[in-house]
Formats: sequence, C-alpha cells, structure tokens
Amino acid sequence: MTFDDVRAIALKWPEVSDGTSYGTPALKVRGKLLTRLKEDGESLVLFDIEQDERTMMIETQPKLFYFTDHYRDWPMVLLRLPKAKPKAVEGFLLRRWRSLASKKALKAFDETPVRRN
Repeated sequence: MTFDDVRAIALKWPEVSDGTSYGTPALKVRGKLLTRLKEDGESLVLFDIEQDERTMMIETQPKLFYFTDHYRDWPMVLLRLPKAKPKAVEGFLLRRWRSLASKKALKAFDETPVRRN
C-alpha cells in the first residue's frame, strides 16, 4: 500500500479532508488528525492504539507494526505501508474516524446500506 491508497479509502468517508502534519501528508476529520505519513515516506502513524494493544500488535506482527522511542509514551503505533493489507488499514482508520466524526456524519454513515470500497 501507499499513502495514496490510504487516501482513497479515507476520503470516501464524511468530513475527511487532506492536510499536513509535521510537514508530511495527512488526513483530517473536522480539522483533527486521522492519520499521517511518517517522515520516512513508507510508514503510517496510527492513533488511539493503547500500549497493551500496541505491544500485542508488535509482538505478533513485527514486520508490519513498530514504534520508535519518540512514540513510546503515546497511544500510537507505526505501520509499514508496503507490507499492509487494505482491509486492516481501513479497520484502524475507521475506528479512529468514528472517534472524530460528528454525530450527524456517524448516523449518515451507519444508515448507508452498503459501504464497501
């Protein structure tokens, strides 16, 4: 996967827009960070990943997930995009999107009969 693939998934959802964060491409929901490309150009920063979940992810899939000391104390994990599967990325982003989207957007999204990509 590439960040363009990530964009194609997320821009289908209400209230998602392109942006930047720390000088890298990012996706935002109502101005709040959904995800961003790490400076290496190949890793996606996933938010709202608590330490115990992150530890499990890294232990079970170390070729896909990792973190650096910079992210040690924050609820996030890094995902290697070239090794990622679209459905997995979509699941993580959708979880984050649901925490940022307005109630109106959530209701409209949940009432849409088919939301397949």
